[in-house]
Amino acid sequence: MTTRDIQSLENIRWHRTEVSRKDRETLHGHRGLAVWFTGLSGSGKSTIANALCAQLHARGISTYLLDGDNLRHGLNSDLGFSMEDREENMRRVSEVTGLMVDAGLVVITSLISPLRQQREQIRTKLNRDEANRFVEVFVDTPLEVCEQRDPKGLYAKARSGEIEDFTGISSPFEPPLHPEVHVDTTVMDVDTCAQHILTKLPV
Repeated sequence: MTTRDIQSLENIRWHRTEVSRKDRETLHGHRGLAVWFTGLSGSGKSTIANALCAQLHARGISTYLLDGDNLRHGLNSDLGFSMEDREENMRRVSEVTGLMVDAGLVVITSLISPLRQQREQIRTKLNRDEANRFVEVFVDTPLEVCEQRDPKGLYAKARSGEIEDFTGISSPFEPPLHPEVHVDTTVMDVDTCAQHILTKLPV
């Protein structure tokens, strides 16, 4: 950080607002919450997240779905897939997630988010003021199953060397050790996964 950056930060103050998170939660009728999906590409994260979002909406829960691919069309369109860019991708998405949780929404974030430490940092940040604001959902689909599905043809490109730093092939994926919710897509269909997650949410 440069001297200019430090001086700029010194001139910034947090502005407290009259309407609090509790006020917004009262308006919605439920708590703000982050439901963070992690898993390999092709594991079924987006499909299950979408189904969960629909089930919550049908129950009158105010939700928003942040999908990793969708965010790369706008907010993160300037980022590539190097480890540095992935970290910035995670940082931006976690900041947006936090703002939406503060707005009293149940935010469903679907992102590969391959590194355990990054996910734990987000957990710590979102649970800073009140526990259980962060629910980690591990969409557990074996690599070989993801490769068989390969809906975008990405694994084939990664195996041939066309894509570098691809999670699960040439870049690591660290599965959660103690996720709040674990779904095994080899034995559970999409609706069953969504229903199972729904029963675990402290809304």
